[in-house]
Amino acid sequence: MSVYIIGDLHLSFSSAKPMDIFQGWKDYVPRLEENWHAMVKPEDTVIVAGDVSWGMSLQESLADMQWLDRLPGTKWLLKGNHDYWWATAAKMNTFFAENGLTTLKILHNNCAAAEGKVFCGSRGWMMETGQSSNARLIAREAGRLAASFAAADGLEGERIAVLHYPPVYGEQMIPEFLDVLFQNNVRRCYYGHVHGPAHRFAINGEYMGIDFRLISGDFIGFKPVLVP
Repeated sequence: MSVYIIGDLHLSFSSAKPMDIFQGWKDYVPRLEENWHAMVKPEDTVIVAGDVSWGMSLQESLADMQWLDRLPGTKWLLKGNHDYWWATAAKMNTFFAENGLTTLKILHNNCAAAEGKVFCGSRGWMMETGQSSNARLIAREAGRLAASFAAADGLEGERIAVLHYPPVYGEQMIPEFLDVLFQNNVRRCYYGHVHGPAHRFAINGEYMGIDFRLISGDFIGFKPVLVP
């Protein structure tokens, strides 16, 4: 059994948000499906690091979730900035159960343990161009990240961080997130959100003792990445 990770699926079977218009995204859904089937087995686990569906509600996301549910493996879904369908964990779990979505789980204020590893995460936050820092949002997301690690207390295995937004990007660093990682002795952190030309500013390698890896779908060629 193996663990894989990928971010930014941006599925849109029921919404008018075609990603194919962007460079590198042409025919990405069939490419993703082919790669997924070639790599992931039913007994495997896949961490999906946000921006799963363009659906504006749970009901609008259903076709996307059904497509994802049919793929092999157990999928743990993290919230991204475009996951407008996101609701409370209770509502999402009820929605999954009512619609027979048996392979989907929510990674939110909890953790995902698989194959001797424990994945902890939150959406995170970063300042986009033209935006100012938002202390309230940063504090909230750092608190959720800390809660995810707290949920891992008592579990054995390496603690691996997963965020949707990069905690470090170009010359930008958000210390509140790094503090949580340092406090929990994290050595690996995966993140998504970054696309297209912005890839060149992404940190892929060691920074302050942590190995950061970008796993947004277009960056990794829509192939889930094996977590060794």
